[in-house]
Amino acid sequence: MQKTEEFIDLLKVLIRSPSVVGAEHSFFRVLQRELEERGARVTWYEGLLVAQGSKPGTAMFSAHIDRHGLICTGPNEFQYAAFVAGNRSDLLGNSVSEKLMRKIVDRFQAVPVTAYEPWSGSYFGAGVIKRTYVCEYRNNLIFEVDGLEHLVAGTPVAFTDHLTINDGILSAQLDNVLTAAHLVHLFALGFQGTAFFTAQEEAGSSWRYLLEWFRRFNGGTDKLVVVDTSPYPDRATADQQKVVLRRRDVNAPFHAGATALLEGLCREHGISFGYKDAYIEEQNRLALAQGNEPQSLGSTEMGRIAAASNGFVQGTTLQIPTTGYHTMEESSTLESNQAFSQLLTLISAEYGAF
Repeated sequence: MQKTEEFIDLLKVLIRSPSVVGAEHSFFRVLQRELEERGARVTWYEGLLVAQGSKPGTAMFSAHIDRHGLICTGPNEFQYAAFVAGNRSDLLGNSVSEKLMRKIVDRFQAVPVTAYEPWSGSYFGAGVIKRTYVCEYRNNLIFEVDGLEHLVAGTPVAFTDHLTINDGILSAQLDNVLTAAHLVHLFALGFQGTAFFTAQEEAGSSWRYLLEWFRRFNGGTDKLVVVDTSPYPDRATADQQKVVLRRRDVNAPFHAGATALLEGLCREHGISFGYKDAYIEEQNRLALAQGNEPQSLGSTEMGRIAAASNGFVQGTTLQIPTTGYHTMEESSTLESNQAFSQLLTLISAEYGAF
């Protein structure tokens, strides 16, 4: 990776800047500063920050910038922000499944948290999650926090986080500040194309903001590359590839030409890769043979926008393999990040964005 120390320094800054689902405005401010310092022209839209160089119509990358956290919903009562932002409650008949709530309920016990003002990012206090439970009357996940009893409803609360690096492994709440940092860093390496930074992906809404931008200027594309992290169950499985590609998700197939371009660049430059959809299909084959329930192919920003636009906006995905999905210890190797960064520059050069 070129300028590795600069990238790590940037990643540390971004990880320390809160960006809870539905309360990303203050993080957009941080991004704007970092991007403009690297020569990008930055434009704000609802739910979207667009950074462009001198060749904006060449390569196009997109990363979501929201991270999981809490939102204050009453006196010393907090709910999972993604559920609130997505209007997922029994009151609207779009409730979160009990299976998902039970999966999350013990994930953040004793985790330190930080409250902030959503527009400026001003610090509103710190606390520690003391209890998480499913409210039997609302069938909703509720958090109680020591130290933030003074907050009023609507205040976002981020999981307090910082980057650690041990034995070549980066750890933090990486989804998806990691690949967002890569796109910012790409401008420091001379990128002159377009980078999109979207809000509320974890609530399933980011594609709407992105599609509106393309509709606004009546210009579709088949070159969009959506970047993200990609979870695996353990380090050995994650390390079978440096980067992760996809041919499709549960929503739609991706653009075959764009996907083939990425695979060709990986092969040409010796970057090991795996197809996540093929991996899931193989896991499902084994699960069905054992009488177990298969898992979904997953839903991505790329698949959502491709399906909703009827192909007006198309492209593919590029992801970094991680472990510890949606926890404070999500991790990826420095080697994967170096390969990912190299591939971003190769794609950019292929599309004429340098």
